Amino acid sequence: MNRMMAIVEREMRKFFRSPALMLVAMIFPLVQLIVLGNAFGGKIRDAKLGLVDEDGGTQALKIREAFDSVHANMRTFEPVYYSDEKKAVADVRNGKIQGAVIIPPQYSRRVYEQDQPKIGLVVDNSDNFMTSTLEGELTDITVALNNPTVEPRILQQTVLQIVELYPYIEYMKYLLPGSIALAMFVSVMIGGGMLYIDDKARGVHEGYLVTPITKAELVLGLNAAGAIKAVMTGVVITVIGSMLAGVGTIFRPGTMLGLLLMILLTSIAFNTMMFLLMVRVEDPLVPRAIFGILNTLLFFPSGSVYPIQAFPRWLRVIAAVDPFTFAVHGFKSLLLKETGLVAIWPDMVYLSVFAIITFSIAVPLFKRTL
Repeated sequence: MNRMMAIVEREMRKFFRSPALMLVAMIFPLVQLIVLGNAFGGKIRDAKLGLVDEDGGTQALKIREAFDSVHANMRTFEPVYYSDEKKAVADVRNGKIQGAVIIPPQYSRRVYEQDQPKIGLVVDNSDNFMTSTLEGELTDITVALNNPTVEPRILQQTVLQIVELYPYIEYMKYLLPGSIALAMFVSVMIGGGMLYIDDKARGVHEGYLVTPITKAELVLGLNAAGAIKAVMTGVVITVIGSMLAGVGTIFRPGTMLGLLLMILLTSIAFNTMMFLLMVRVEDPLVPRAIFGILNTLLFFPSGSVYPIQAFPRWLRVIAAVDPFTFAVHGFKSLLLKETGLVAIWPDMVYLSVFAIITFSIAVPLFKRTL
């Protein structure tokens, strides 16, 4: 019994000697509860819905007033007014707005003449959550237009026509971009973060410094090795995942080029971020404890499983700076929307700037560590 208690005492002393590990162990359940509780099941708020009024009549004005009413009360969407239908559809495709309502010419005249008046809703159905929300809201508006409180002398029946830009997208396809980004992040955690701390604890890095290699070269070598591992993982998961999900766009030259760029930049951004987080860590147990928190804080707020517009404001702030958000958006644009580099260049710019900043901060920290 004494020998067994000695082992228990050693393990407990080792545990209490690491305050960071204790703090992480206590905070992780709370972080997971708060983040997951808000990342799933929220109502869509402040989605951007374009409105193209090609009629300009009194009945079209009622639709504009209904949009303003929704924005002022329920705040499901914020109307963005366009004068060009092609521009609105292009913005839907590129992700600047989540949908567009088209009021065709002569709409008001058709309402008064009872000549089958119609309005169109262009939706980005690569996001089924957002699409169903906008369709439901616009259906309610058309019902209200067709059944006013005061019955008018001239009956009007407005029909909502929904235009889906893409074929039906199964949920497996919807999750594919997030799965690619998550697989690359796990590769960086295991192949970069854990191995880095283990080598550091064994004195391997000190051994490097007795060779002619400089500290800057050592940092670049460690980050390059981690990025290469993540790139290989990203390529394999993209190909296998696309085949399993039935996404055939990866074999198009333009899409292949965009995917390679996104995989490379995502790998570098993830690796430099992980290097920055681990550069001053000494205890090998700490990275193993915080990886669960990192998955929760980075993966779920990125819009991988639920639209960012459904998050509370504080969680949107996390999503706005989360490299996962930009990686998922880039992969989604290429794999599901079949867009080119025009739609993903902001994602590539952010990932590049993020990698440069995190790397620039990590280098001096690494020098002081050794």
